[in-house]
Amino acid sequence: MVVLRKVLMAAAASERVREVVTRTQATRAIVNRYVAGESSEDAVAVARALRSDGLLVTLDYLGEDTTDAQQAAATAAQYVQLLGKLAAEGLTEGGAVEVSVKPTAVGLLLGTEGESGPNALGERVAAEHLEQIVVAARDAGTTVTVDAEDHRTTDAGLRLASSLRSRFPTVGTVLQAALRRTEADVRELAAPGTRIRLCKGAYAEPVAESFESRHDVDKSFARCLRVLMAGPGYPMIATHDPRLIAITRSLGLARAADGFEYQMLYGVRPDEQRRLASAGAKVRVYVPYGGDWYPYLVRRLAERPANLALFLRSLGSKA
Repeated sequence: MVVLRKVLMAAAASERVREVVTRTQATRAIVNRYVAGESSEDAVAVARALRSDGLLVTLDYLGEDTTDAQQAAATAAQYVQLLGKLAAEGLTEGGAVEVSVKPTAVGLLLGTEGESGPNALGERVAAEHLEQIVVAARDAGTTVTVDAEDHRTTDAGLRLASSLRSRFPTVGTVLQAALRRTEADVRELAAPGTRIRLCKGAYAEPVAESFESRHDVDKSFARCLRVLMAGPGYPMIATHDPRLIAITRSLGLARAADGFEYQMLYGVRPDEQRRLASAGAKVRVYVPYGGDWYPYLVRRLAERPANLALFLRSLGSKA
């Protein structure tokens, strides 16, 4: 399973494989399962439908690792436009629909050609664009979660979120249980009111930085989960794992019902999403949209290899 995941993650980074897959129309069915569509109108429509089912939503405009200043600015503008549309539809009240933003999508890697991680220029540009989005979210009555990416961007991403949170307290942070550092980060960040999304992590990382086996990642997740659920912050528990959901439910008995939430990906265990919501839990669905869906799709396959056969059949069929 580990080898298969590594192969899929390598495919996510391959331009050659990307070209083959994205030009194959037969992949559209599986893409549509996980991605809301390519336009902000598609995203709003899916958010509206999920809200009608009693689910909360976070929207992610797909795209990452940009080193083009114009593209980074365009991504920020897309988020501002999206938030305006969501507010006009009455979907943002009380943070019911928020947005998730990857720092590398809004400029964190500008000027880093040949470097191992972000530099001061990229961090400054990402900070400016993130603030534009956060202000638009505040004006719309909702908030922003600063997404996590690979380990090279973790420190910069946490700095960006922390700086924003000093002025906009509802800005959220994402931590990945797969990284060895995360338990320490959880303990440091679990402060009153802080919104922390805990997920397993979907990036191929060096062994020095991350746990390699699924069992070790799960144990890390459970340790971090217990810290968050016992702390004064607002935990956002992002998992589809029935065992971890059961642990969360048990730990949640000691918290107010609105003091934490479950988060799941669009298209993954939708019946469980609705079951939890109908039982009174807060459940937020992570909904990606946009044309740059290839890396996201392959990471979903790496997390759920059972879908790989369907994906490979679609590649072998006629466009």
